[in-house]
Amino acid sequence: MGRAEAAAMIPGLALLWAVGLGDAAPNLPRLRLSFQELQARHGIRTFRLERTCCYEALLVDEERGRLFVGAENHVASLSLDNISKRAKKLAWPAPVEWREECNWAGKDIGTECMNFVKLLHAYNHTHLLACGTGAFHPTCAFVEVGHRLEEPVLRLDLKKLEDGKGKSPYDPRHRAASVLVGEELYSGVAADLMGRDFTIFRSLGQNPSLRTEPHDSRWLNEPKFVKVFWIPESDNPDDDKIYFFFRESAVEAAAAMGRMTVSRVGQICRNDLGGQRSLVNKWTTFLKARLVCSVPGVEGDTHFDQLQDVFLLSSRDRQTPLLYAVFSTSSGIFQGSAVCVYSMNDVRRAFLGPFAHKEGPTHQWVSYQGRVPYPRPGMCPSKTFGTFSSTKDFPDDVIQFARNHPLMYNSVLPMGGRPLFLQVGAGYTFTQIAADRVAAADGHYDVLFIGTDVGTVLKVISVPQGSRPHSEGLLLEELQVFEDSATITSMQISSKRHQLYIGSPSAVAQIALHRCTVLGRACAECCLARDPYCAWDGSACTRFQTTAKRRFRRQDIRNGDPSTLCSGESSHTALLERKVLGVESGSAFLECEPRSLQAHVEWTFHRAGESAHTQVLADERAERTARGLLLRGLSRQDSGVYLCVAVEHGFSQPLRRMVLHVLSAVQAERLARAEEAAAPAPPGPKLWYRDFLQLVEPSGSGGANSLRMCHPQPGPHSVATESRRKGRNRRMHASELRAERGPRSAAHW
Repeated sequence: MGRAEAAAMIPGLALLWAVGLGDAAPNLPRLRLSFQELQARHGIRTFRLERTCCYEALLVDEERGRLFVGAENHVASLSLDNISKRAKKLAWPAPVEWREECNWAGKDIGTECMNFVKLLHAYNHTHLLACGTGAFHPTCAFVEVGHRLEEPVLRLDLKKLEDGKGKSPYDPRHRAASVLVGEELYSGVAADLMGRDFTIFRSLGQNPSLRTEPHDSRWLNEPKFVKVFWIPESDNPDDDKIYFFFRESAVEAAAAMGRMTVSRVGQICRNDLGGQRSLVNKWTTFLKARLVCSVPGVEGDTHFDQLQDVFLLSSRDRQTPLLYAVFSTSSGIFQGSAVCVYSMNDVRRAFLGPFAHKEGPTHQWVSYQGRVPYPRPGMCPSKTFGTFSSTKDFPDDVIQFARNHPLMYNSVLPMGGRPLFLQVGAGYTFTQIAADRVAAADGHYDVLFIGTDVGTVLKVISVPQGSRPHSEGLLLEELQVFEDSATITSMQISSKRHQLYIGSPSAVAQIALHRCTVLGRACAECCLARDPYCAWDGSACTRFQTTAKRRFRRQDIRNGDPSTLCSGESSHTALLERKVLGVESGSAFLECEPRSLQAHVEWTFHRAGESAHTQVLADERAERTARGLLLRGLSRQDSGVYLCVAVEHGFSQPLRRMVLHVLSAVQAERLARAEEAAAPAPPGPKLWYRDFLQLVEPSGSGGANSLRMCHPQPGPHSVATESRRKGRNRRMHASELRAERGPRSAAHW
């Protein structure tokens, strides 16, 4: 098969793979909470400034107990315990002349020609380093924050500003990726006004400023920088490396495949000083490798190629953290996002593998098989791996090889060979990720918090399947943290305070990492939730404490099986029972909505005078909905007891008992007249008749009535005729029902 024929098949194969993923239903969370519910019951807090947007830079300072926020024309200092209180703000607008110059250059003076603060780093014990776009005139400043917890300080000296070129982007639409190590800032930015000269740049500190080779597509090809981390290589600090995560256009892609985006991880040595005669003031240790996140398939792999964010989860060994990354896809065929997790050992292994080399008449990229000069390009000058004390001492052939071969041939594959968690066709895209390692009764678990472009946060737990590299992501919660569905652009986590801080264009939000009380009122519900933060303490679902006595805690994160753990506990709280009236030939709706969206409901029916229980099967008369069971064409034989049971992970739990009485049209009419004639009485045994009066409505001239729903919202409904609806009795009945029922919520049952 020729290359042209193979290229022609690629779109067809991609369509097959995409259709295969697209047919998969999106994962449902066990619990979904709206912004209103979070605000009313779960203590979500928000912060915003008037006429200010773009809260993109967040910095958690555990020692001071402060959250520092960079936004449009402002830096703010908030309390980590409650971002809505004790807030201090600092105005930092761009000078008028810079804004006018920006406007003359064709930028919008109201939306682009501002100072968007993009970087916030802890510089020393008393100051932060802050950098902003400065109306397309990047600028940096040191912000004094003091070291006293009682009286937070926030001061900026406008007379001591620093040039922000190579540190902050010019364009507010560009992301800033940087890390401050000691006094050295490592940044991935566009270093020019037009946004064409992208570079990895080192500034500040005592070492000379270095950058990547400019305008060389082999080094960087229209990159979008995502994150930067400093990760020690060994006990020798001379081996320390800085790792850059970005996406770019692939130079190695075949011309027949067109423009292709790939995700990358790049490395440089901290002690790189550049070359002596070649690559002067340029990196001599820069290498990059492809970061793969794909679903293996029979016809080929389905790639999630758009890297969005990376979170470094530290372990006991600082040299081997885990890297959690979120990806989206550039495919126009299907919408999907994925989480892949990488081992630092696999990243290092890729950089020790063969180099990619372009050769031959067709200029194909192959594994380089020639001699690799010594010291191997990409190695740091140190006593650990050689005798060279500086990159300026590297031989010329090493420098030349590094200039021409920055790309590695082998890719970095995720642990387990596939995504830990993915969503396809869910209506949103992953944008941010943060992770927390939590101690549970049966081990340690990684809990992921994933931000989306519709203002929601997904809480996902990584559960090992067999050996450690093979894990599965389980979706526990979906939280609407921004009422306006704003895209989540930044996230920071405080494991010490069990809080998550989320930034968006419109505001900053703060939510707790756990909401144990909402998981359930029974042992089985608490165990089925599989939340490592929570456990059943014998009477309620509460925060899990590793110091608590083992016999008082019930928790099974790995399997989520309450059958053994909760055998001595009541399987459910007092079962709710409701009397429901229906009318022959009419309809009745039996409402039963499980707390968990991952549970399915089964219905059984017990007719009075009979001992057998029968399962209610879906047919033309019985329709199952997400909210309950709809019965049509009622007959007297449908009277009886209906039991609603939630089944989750093979565990059954009764939820509600519904007693249905089917009346004839004559009985219904008599009951309506009797209730109308009766004087108003306090809520008591007759209250269910008032339910009936609200639910029954006429159909035709004297025809059968129908039951609209078993637990209606308070409000007027027709009873029999228009004249019967008048009078204060009806208003009093409605108000009494409203007082008895109280507000409804998604997790009411």
